[in-house]
Amino acid sequence: MRSLLPLALILLPLPALAHTGPGHVAGLAAGFAHPLGGADHLMAMVAIGLWAGLIGGRGVLALPVAFLAAMMAGGALGMAGIALPMVEAGIAGSVIVLGALVALAVRPPLAVALGLAALFGLFHGHAHGAEMVPGAGAAGYAAGFLLATAGLHALGLAVGAAGRPGFRVAARLAGAGGAAAMVALLILS
Repeated sequence: MRSLLPLALILLPLPALAHTGPGHVAGLAAGFAHPLGGADHLMAMVAIGLWAGLIGGRGVLALPVAFLAAMMAGGALGMAGIALPMVEAGIAGSVIVLGALVALAVRPPLAVALGLAALFGLFHGHAHGAEMVPGAGAAGYAAGFLLATAGLHALGLAVGAAGRPGFRVAARLAGAGGAAAMVALLILS
């Protein structure tokens, strides 16, 4: 049970929708901190790992890679100032949908799972990219948010892919908790 403590700690309530607006952040540390500073990003990124672990097989690596690749593309769009409709709604929706998929241990065809992971990664990346300061610190910021995201995927994957039944139950409960938390945050905000 002690091995579930890190997962429980990251699911504690944090400020949601922690986007400060364009041009406020730069550098590796700011990029690394961004996914950790808002419950919306944190829950979605852990959920991708949980879901990948529950799906298993090729999905173990393919889902996180699809999310990261689309997140980079979304980041480039955001940094270039190219608008993407309904980014915040897409981010909130990603937490709810991913949480439900994990809670229900849904195992769709891999192509469907990859499409969802990529769509959600695009929204999260756009939010990150829209906040980047173009120029000197942008590469470090992008590297930071990619590293933090990969780490959150790995954390979820470690729980979701563990073969013991208790870990699978914990993964599914975490998914349900994430979806419920996002619904509550939306209702209360």
